[in-house]
Amino acid sequence: MTSDARSTAQADDLAVVRLSGVGVRYGDTQVLQGVDLALHPGTITALLGTNGAGKSTLIGAVSGANASYTGEIVVGGETVRLSSPTKARRAGIETVHQRIADGIVPDLSVADNLALTDLTSGGHRLVRRRATERAAREALARLGLDWSDDVLRADAGRLGASDAQLLILARALRSTPRLLILDEPTSALTAAEADRLFDVLRALRAEGLAILFVSHRFGEIERLAERILVLRDGRLELDAVRPFDWQVALEAMLGVPTELQQHITDPLPAGDAVLTVSGATLLPGAAPLELTVHGGQVTGVLGLLGAGKTELAELVAGVRTDPAASLTLRGADFRPQNPVVAIDAGVALVPEERQRQGIQPGWSIARTVGLPVLREISRLGVVSPARERAVADEVIDAFDVVAPSNAATLDELSGGNQQKVIVGRWLRTSPTLAVLDEPFRGVDIGARRRIGAAARDRAAEGGAVLVLSSDVDEILDVADRIVVLVGGRIVLDTPAGTLDRARIVNALLGDAEHPKETA
Repeated sequence: MTSDARSTAQADDLAVVRLSGVGVRYGDTQVLQGVDLALHPGTITALLGTNGAGKSTLIGAVSGANASYTGEIVVGGETVRLSSPTKARRAGIETVHQRIADGIVPDLSVADNLALTDLTSGGHRLVRRRATERAAREALARLGLDWSDDVLRADAGRLGASDAQLLILARALRSTPRLLILDEPTSALTAAEADRLFDVLRALRAEGLAILFVSHRFGEIERLAERILVLRDGRLELDAVRPFDWQVALEAMLGVPTELQQHITDPLPAGDAVLTVSGATLLPGAAPLELTVHGGQVTGVLGLLGAGKTELAELVAGVRTDPAASLTLRGADFRPQNPVVAIDAGVALVPEERQRQGIQPGWSIARTVGLPVLREISRLGVVSPARERAVADEVIDAFDVVAPSNAATLDELSGGNQQKVIVGRWLRTSPTLAVLDEPFRGVDIGARRRIGAAARDRAAEGGAVLVLSSDVDEILDVADRIVVLVGGRIVLDTPAGTLDRARIVNALLGDAEHPKETA
């Protein structure tokens, strides 16, 4: 630990939760090693680290999900054994995990999901809908949300990612925890929703709550946290308080000196037109969209939630259709009625929601990577396990995937390593058009740069790459051309490096003083 750790020293008897020598081992691998730290009331502490650094493992130990941890955890001055999430909750520790789907019970209503801790406590034999909905409204009010009766009575499994995240957050805040752990809580939220969440967290901090906030977004941490912790390879590498030196933090995360900003200032030149979209209506009431995507460069489509990004990606990839739209691919008429047609034509889609749309639970890395290339790894209709393993190892090596072997299931991997596998399996096929929808969501800066480099490598080879994101810096880091969508229409289309960040943000926010610009 650096000398900065000593600057955070507070009396241990003031700590809400204190860890001493906490470690976790999986088989022969020590994934968390002797972590000592104290979390204090009225403080927002940010936890950083690359995917695979041990963040989720540490959270698992404190939340009761990793019952086999070694070392000591003290809560409220009392040594406890957090052997289950229920015991952690009873000790005053509430956790909102990154995998949204894990916190939702489908086929139960939104209201029932919000009151789930009541329903599972064993003290309520009779469930009254009116009381459940009243409790749900009270929970939502903490986040400033006023959902209708229809929403409260709908199947929670049908909620979009953003609303599902808000549901889980509201449920966690129903209790009065000592420690609130938030793992990438804004990954599926709009900017307005994230701002509302930050206001709630500041109010909770003022009330004396200890908050452990996990995020890969330095800007969020700069706005919220008083203290940062950096994990690398299962060890606590940095413990620092404001003012933060982000260059030091980044090097602590990656273990090597690196530049903080890598925005594209010398864009790749546009090649031949690969995709044209004409007359497509992305959102009800929106004007028909006209877009040409060129080979030899990365086209970044920037837009907030509801701007039409995913609708565009799904249209191009055959997930949705628009009878009024006219598409061409390499100059030929292109009408993908389903994803199979698009894939056969050379269009590969990495979907927005990795867990729900990109991963088959229980599948190994080898099987996952081999799926798009069955013809390559099969003979006479029979998959060759050796070839399947070989293509998986290519992706593991090319994308620096941290995994025990190609036989590991994707469920065992961190979010960033899952994403590298999903992106890698498609880019390995050298698609004519690669469509990457929110490819950096929930991944650390190291994984983000590896995925971005792979996208740019594909463009340099002559392929067309379409990257869609709601994060300005993600697009600035990867795109040769920047297209901004607002309400299903293009309001800005410019080569990288021609406009400053403020102009791009103004366009993204739909600033009426900045009409459509084309540079």
